[in-house]
Amino acid sequence: MNPLTLFKCLSDDTRLRCILLIKDQGELCVCELMQALEQIQPKVSRNLAQLKSGGLLSSRKQGQWVYYHLCDDLDVWANELLNATIESCPDFLAENLRNLNNMGDRPERVSLCC
Repeated sequence: MNPLTLFKCLSDDTRLRCILLIKDQGELCVCELMQALEQIQPKVSRNLAQLKSGGLLSSRKQGQWVYYHLCDDLDVWANELLNATIESCPDFLAENLRNLNNMGDRPERVSLCC
């Protein structure tokens, strides 16, 4: 991953919060991010598309839901940067995580078995 691409992707508040929430939760769908960020669907989807085209996110479809997660081949240094941000600045996502935890009817994920 090119550092310039990463930092350009993370320079927007919505994209930064999206990727940090996804990193923290493992994967999230658009409706969960809408709830967490208190943003409308087009804005969240547009920012997820930018993160995906920047090589930071991948997605998988399960029924009507599309779940976003970090790319499996994300460079170690980029992963470490995201982890350090989450660990060092817990207040940054506190309200977003409260919003997410207060969401009723979150989509069910299929349990993956070996």
